[in-house]
Amino acid sequence: MAILIDPPLWPRHGRVWGHLVSDVSLEELHEFARSMGIPERGFDLDHYDVPVDMHTRLIEAGALLVDGRELVRRLRASGLRVTAAARRR
Repeated sequence: MAILIDPPLWPRHGRVWGHLVSDVSLEELHEFARSMGIPERGFDLDHYDVPVDMHTRLIEAGALLVDGRELVRRLRASGLRVTAAARRR
Protein backbone atom coordinates (compact mmCIF):
# COMPACT_ATOMS: atom_id res chain seq x y z
CA MET A 1 0.00 0.00 0.00
CA ALA A 2 1.28 3.47 -0.84
CA ILE A 3 -1.18 5.87 0.72
CA LEU A 4 0.42 9.22 1.50
CA ILE A 5 -0.79 12.12 3.65
CA ASP A 6 0.68 15.57 4.08
CA PRO A 7 0.44 17.79 7.17
CA PRO A 8 -2.87 19.65 7.53
CA LEU A 9 -1.96 23.23 6.61
CA TRP A 10 -4.88 24.49 4.52
CA PRO A 11 -7.63 26.46 6.32
CA ARG A 12 -11.09 26.20 4.79
CA HIS A 13 -14.65 26.11 6.11
CA GLY A 14 -13.51 26.70 9.70
CA ARG A 15 -11.17 23.68 9.71
CA VAL A 16 -7.62 22.88 8.65
CA TRP A 17 -7.13 20.32 5.88
CA GLY A 18 -4.45 18.07 4.43
CA HIS A 19 -4.33 15.82 1.39
CA LEU A 20 -4.54 12.05 1.07
CA VAL A 21 -3.25 10.38 -2.12
CA SER A 22 -2.08 7.07 -3.52
CA ASP A 23 1.04 6.74 -5.61
CA VAL A 24 -0.25 3.42 -6.95
CA SER A 25 -3.85 3.84 -8.12
CA LEU A 26 -7.07 5.73 -7.59
CA GLU A 27 -8.73 2.41 -6.76
CA GLU A 28 -6.34 1.98 -3.84
CA LEU A 29 -7.04 5.55 -2.70
CA HIS A 30 -10.83 5.14 -2.87
CA GLU A 31 -10.68 1.80 -1.05
CA PHE A 32 -8.61 3.29 1.78
CA ALA A 33 -10.87 6.34 2.00
CA ARG A 34 -14.01 4.17 2.16
CA SER A 35 -12.47 1.99 4.86
CA MET A 36 -11.74 5.12 6.93
CA GLY A 37 -15.18 6.67 6.47
CA ILE A 38 -14.00 9.57 4.31
CA PRO A 39 -16.98 10.82 2.29
CA GLU A 40 -16.78 10.73 -1.51
CA ARG A 41 -17.41 14.49 -1.60
CA GLY A 42 -13.88 14.89 -0.19
CA PHE A 43 -12.36 13.57 -3.44
CA ASP A 44 -10.87 16.22 -5.74
CA LEU A 45 -9.73 14.49 -8.98
CA ASP A 46 -6.45 13.07 -7.61
CA HIS A 47 -6.67 13.40 -3.82
CA TYR A 48 -8.98 13.53 -0.85
CA ASP A 49 -9.11 16.59 1.35
CA VAL A 50 -9.00 15.38 4.95
CA PRO A 51 -9.53 17.43 8.11
CA VAL A 52 -6.95 17.72 10.86
CA ASP A 53 -9.12 15.72 13.28
CA MET A 54 -8.75 12.61 11.05
CA HIS A 55 -5.01 13.00 10.54
CA THR A 56 -3.70 10.83 13.39
CA ARG A 57 -6.22 8.06 12.71
CA LEU A 58 -5.24 7.91 9.03
CA ILE A 59 -1.56 7.60 9.90
CA GLU A 60 -2.32 4.89 12.46
CA ALA A 61 -4.23 3.03 9.72
CA GLY A 62 -1.18 3.06 7.44
CA ALA A 63 -1.02 6.40 5.62
CA LEU A 64 2.59 7.55 5.34
CA LEU A 65 3.19 11.12 6.51
CA VAL A 66 5.24 13.09 3.97
CA ASP A 67 5.68 16.80 3.36
CA GLY A 68 3.67 18.48 0.63
CA ARG A 69 6.54 18.52 -1.86
CA GLU A 70 7.15 14.80 -1.49
CA LEU A 71 3.43 14.09 -1.82
CA VAL A 72 3.22 16.01 -5.11
CA ARG A 73 6.49 14.53 -6.39
CA ARG A 74 5.26 10.99 -5.82
CA LEU A 75 1.81 11.75 -7.21
CA ARG A 76 3.40 13.13 -10.40
CA ALA A 77 5.74 10.14 -10.70
CA SER A 78 2.74 7.81 -10.46
CA GLY A 79 1.03 9.52 -13.39
CA LEU A 80 -2.05 10.23 -11.24
CA ARG A 81 -1.51 13.97 -10.75
CA VAL A 82 -4.21 16.17 -12.27
CA THR A 83 -2.62 19.46 -13.34
CA ALA A 84 -4.10 22.89 -12.68
CA ALA A 85 -4.76 23.29 -16.41
CA ALA A 86 -6.69 20.03 -16.51
CA ARG A 87 -8.72 21.10 -13.46
CA ARG A 88 -9.91 24.22 -15.31
CA ARG A 89 -11.28 22.17 -18.21
